[in-house]
Formats: sequence, C-alpha cells, structure tokens
Amino acid sequence: MKPTDWMHDEEAFHPGEQAAQERYGVRERLAEVGRNVIRSAMPLQHRELFSRLPFVALAGVDRRGQPQATLLAGPGPGFAHAPDDTTLRIDALPRQDDPLAPLLAVGAPVGVLGIDLPSRRRNRANGAIGTIDALGFTVRVRQSFGNCPKYIQVRELLAPAPAADSMAAVARRSDRLDGASLAVMQRADTFFIATHAAGERASGGSDMSHRGGRPGFVRVSDDGRNLTWPEFAGNLYFNTLGNLLEQPRAAIVVPDFEKGDLLHVTGRCTIDWTGPAVEAFAGARQMIHMSIEQVLWRPGAWPLRWRLTGRSPYLTDTGRWK
Repeated sequence: MKPTDWMHDEEAFHPGEQAAQERYGVRERLAEVGRNVIRSAMPLQHRELFSRLPFVALAGVDRRGQPQATLLAGPGPGFAHAPDDTTLRIDALPRQDDPLAPLLAVGAPVGVLGIDLPSRRRNRANGAIGTIDALGFTVRVRQSFGNCPKYIQVRELLAPAPAADSMAAVARRSDRLDGASLAVMQRADTFFIATHAAGERASGGSDMSHRGGRPGFVRVSDDGRNLTWPEFAGNLYFNTLGNLLEQPRAAIVVPDFEKGDLLHVTGRCTIDWTGPAVEAFAGARQMIHMSIEQVLWRPGAWPLRWRLTGRSPYLTDTGRWK
C-alpha cells in the first residue's frame, strides 16, 4: 500500500455518496477504486499545485450545520504550501466581514479546493484546522483527491487591485438577490459550492467544489429567492450530491473576476435526478434547486483580477437552457 492511499477502516465514500453512486450503478466499482483515488495524505503533485496558487476556495460549517464558502487570496503564489503530506499551511486569514472568519477554530472542519485557472487543474484537501496564528492557519488533511478539468473556464491573472480598493465598499446582507448581486449571478460562468457531511467519519466533513457553465447557467427566480443550476457528467464520486443527501444545506461563493466582488449565498437544496427540470437544460444529469436564506454581497473583497482567455471545451454541446 502506498503511503498516500486511504488508510482508514471505513469506506472512502460515506453513505450519502454511496446512495448517489447506487442510483447510477457504480457503487461497487467505486468501492474498489475509492481507496486509490481518495487518499489520506497529499501526494507530491498535489502539494506542488497548492504552492503555485494565488488563491484557494474554502468551506466551513457553523453550529447550525450551515456550510459557508469563501475565496482566500494571499500575498502571492506560495502562500498555501504543504510542509509535509498531511499538513497544508495557508498564510492568510479571512477579513472580518467574511462568513468564514468566525468559523476558523482549532479542530473545526474545513474543505480546501486548490484550482489553477490557467491550466484547469484542481485538487481537494479536506480535514480540520490544526493551528491558527496571526498570519494564517494549518489544515490537518484527512482527504486528498484530484478532479478532472471539466467545465473550468480558462483565465489569466492580471495585476492585483490596489489595497485601498479592496476595502472601499461595505458588505450588504439580504434575503434575496437584487441589484448588483442579481447581475453578478445572472452573468456568472463559475461558482464554488460548500457542503458538509456531519459526524466523525474520515469520509465526512466539509467539502468545497467548483461549478462552471456558460454565462447564465444559474437561473434565478423572478423574486430573487431561488436558484437552479445543472449538474453535468463528472467523476461519479458524487461528493457534493452525496453531502446534500446527508445534509441539504449549501453555500456558494460567486466571484466577479473583473471587479473582485464576492457574492456569498446560503440556503437549503433539493435535487432533481430526472424529470422536466433536468430535460430543460442541455447536458444536465441532475438539477439543484436552492431556496435562498441569506445573501452577502462584498464589493471589492477579492484583491485578484482576471481576464477570460478560453471556455471549457466540454461545454461545446452542453450548458444551454432549452
């Protein structure tokens, strides 16, 4: 057995993930390969990827079981690095108005997504907070696995915004999408979703994932209180859907890549596995419906600016509302 293989007695996928896999007849196959694809430590290539990134996506969960999601940037590549294969150090902390800020505590579950937009590489490192200090925190990694590059839009990093710009506007809370927050959601081609499977299982905890599509792939209801988006064909792990089967709450964070605004949305989710809603979107395997409970609009909160340089080739024949 390789040092980075799944080292726990329990299965690599929790019951929620297994239930989703069962729907598509892949549970037995993934039970066999799970110990090789879901690792208990980070292989060298995952550690190297994190060290190259200008930002990471983070997931946490509050005392009510409500996940929270954010994007955290550091002073430059290398702010996230792995001194060993079970420790991920992040030399940055969320701002006070960030929904993740009050959730970072020693022992708290956290999910980390490292995604390189120019190369479309992405890796997950899920675990718990090990230490916190004035400069950042460490994650004790319990799960490490890669994802395919599907549906990632290719972007080039531009010069960071001046520091003064990132604090220029005050965050605004609401119970619906409207105005500027609605406009960002309607034109979004990328968001990040946080989910959580409760319990002490090594296969559970908080998780952060990526979703991408054509601009407008997320549909907003007329009153701004509900979202609907497609789930496309993926790796069949069903990490996000499996978590939602166990705990139907989620959080998403939507970046405005040009302005650096961050839109945070939390709510309860339901899944359509088949039916008219799925058939209404070309390429969808399932549809997710979110009933919005809170919207947090943070203008200029993200210091990074990006330019779109290419659409995902996997969206050529998918990603359209019929």
